[in-house]
Amino acid sequence: MSGPHTGGCLCGAVRYEVRGPLREILICHCVECRRWAGRAWAATGARVDDLVIEGDVAWRASPESEYNADRGNCAQCGSCLFWRSPGFDRVSIGAGTLDEPSGLRVAAHIWLEQGADWEAPPPGMPTYPRGYPADGPALAWH
Repeated sequence: MSGPHTGGCLCGAVRYEVRGPLREILICHCVECRRWAGRAWAATGARVDDLVIEGDVAWRASPESEYNADRGNCAQCGSCLFWRSPGFDRVSIGAGTLDEPSGLRVAAHIWLEQGADWEAPPPGMPTYPRGYPADGPALAWH
C-alpha cells in the first residue's frame, strides 16, 4: 500500500501526508520514548522529502538521544507525532496517528534493555536489546 498515507493529531490541528512508502513498524522501548509517549512508542518511518505537514508542530530536543534527535508534538494537544535526527533521510511517525487502513505490520521491538517491566513483547516477536541492528533483516517499505 504505497502513498499517499495521511494522519494527524488528537485535536486535528496537525495533519500530515506521506507521499511515498512507509516503513514497517518498530516498537521502541527506550526510556525517552516511554517517557514521551507514556509507554513503548510504535513508529513507522517515511523519507523526509515525502512528508508534508500542515499545522503547528512543537519540536523539542530529545535530551539523551545518541542521535541528537528531536521530537515533534502537536502544539495544541501535545500528541506524540514525529521523531527526527539531523543527517537522517527519514523521519519516524507515530503509527497510532495514521488514518486507517495503514497496511503496516510490526517488524520488531527495539531497546528492550530499557523497557518497562510491565510491557513485554509478545512471544515470537523479533526483539533487540538496543536499536535495530545495521545487519538486521531489511525492513519492508509499503
